[in-house]
Amino acid sequence: MLLEGKCALVTGSTSGIGLAIARAFAAEGAAVMLNGFGDRQEIEAIRAEIEATSSAKALYDGADLSKPDAIDAMIARCTAEIGSPDILVNNAGIQFVAPVTEFPPEKWDAIIAINLTAVFHTTRLALPQMRAKGWGRIINTASAHSLVASPNKSAYVAAKHGVAGFTKSVALECAQDGVTANCISPGYVWTKLVENQIPDTMKARSLTREQVINDVLLAAQPTKQFVTPEQVAALALFLARDEAASITGANLSMDGGWTAA
Repeated sequence: MLLEGKCALVTGSTSGIGLAIARAFAAEGAAVMLNGFGDRQEIEAIRAEIEATSSAKALYDGADLSKPDAIDAMIARCTAEIGSPDILVNNAGIQFVAPVTEFPPEKWDAIIAINLTAVFHTTRLALPQMRAKGWGRIINTASAHSLVASPNKSAYVAAKHGVAGFTKSVALECAQDGVTANCISPGYVWTKLVENQIPDTMKARSLTREQVINDVLLAAQPTKQFVTPEQVAALALFLARDEAASITGANLSMDGGWTAA
């Protein structure tokens, strides 16, 4: 077991990329704390399934990441019940699509709070114990939109560019502490976040669902394939290995060639 004795806190892990990452870490022996929204019975079934199919302890905390006090309580609970996070995966994200002149200010605030500001709060709370142990991994799910932009996604693009810059700064600050900080920047992954933005894009661009998928989403990816959550999880798992100790401050693209052009 590569991660036996480690604790991983994965935000936004009740579905999609985060859940795939949590499962991958648990399979390698790490205790995991799940976080995210959804039906409580379904989440409990996921938590129980992770424990049943691995040797790992799995907890769930429904902290609203737009609230700093809730993040503080989640980190404290994780530390008390399964240990302070050795691996922090900031994966939670929300999206809204609209032209900037029509972008609701409350949507902007929510996206920045959950996609960017929460990354700051979890990191500032988890990093001291990582430093004390002399080992830690901070893995942030960014996006191809941390490197390039798309229209009608001003808040999301701003937040993901911020995540990439924040990750680099943290990597430099803890470069001699045994702690690495990296971000993974997937292209379009077939998750609820991507699926849920299709109606807004249909409306904003007057397109059909099929046109959004083929001419908007996959138009940017030369492979013409969605990235899978399991592919992202495999890269996250590698970054948690000791062999990845010299990878820090990196923004690792996994986008089917989107940002190669």
